[in-house]
Amino acid sequence: MDERRTVKVSKYLSKHLRHQPERIGLTLDEAGWVEIDTLIAAAAAHGFRFTRDELDHVVATNDKRRFAVEGTRIRASQGHSVDVDLGLASATPPAHLYHGTVARNLDAIRAEGLRPMNRHAVHLSPDRETATRVGARRGRPVVLTVDADAMHRDGHVFQVSANGVWLAEAVPARYLRFPD
Repeated sequence: MDERRTVKVSKYLSKHLRHQPERIGLTLDEAGWVEIDTLIAAAAAHGFRFTRDELDHVVATNDKRRFAVEGTRIRASQGHSVDVDLGLASATPPAHLYHGTVARNLDAIRAEGLRPMNRHAVHLSPDRETATRVGARRGRPVVLTVDADAMHRDGHVFQVSANGVWLAEAVPARYLRFPD
């Protein structure tokens, strides 16, 4: 499977497992799972065909481990805008986490902190390198440092998804360190 096809299938899966399952007639269960055969059939019925081997390749090679397979089911690991409960337990974060963004967002972030926007949670990275890659998807990246230790001490809840993305309901601006 070539890289272009891998990316195309991955984007299709992200769109329909995270944001618009109803667009192809899918119903995710409360935890975001759907039967793989149902997903493949729904995609084909809506003009996008891929095989189980292609799906397995995307799941296995995705550098962000965006998808999880359990038996005959698949779900997105995080990033949903549809209502799902991933069943993640609260976790103690490392002292610092990171968030990649771009300069045009900084004024709003300084005023309001980090908000989940159309997602269920704010996504935080465990290291600067990952946050830099995340920010670079929207332009020249700016990496913010989150004082996760202080947030946790102050009662904020953190979760960590199966692919290592840290999740928080929001990050108030007082816990953020902005680059100079």
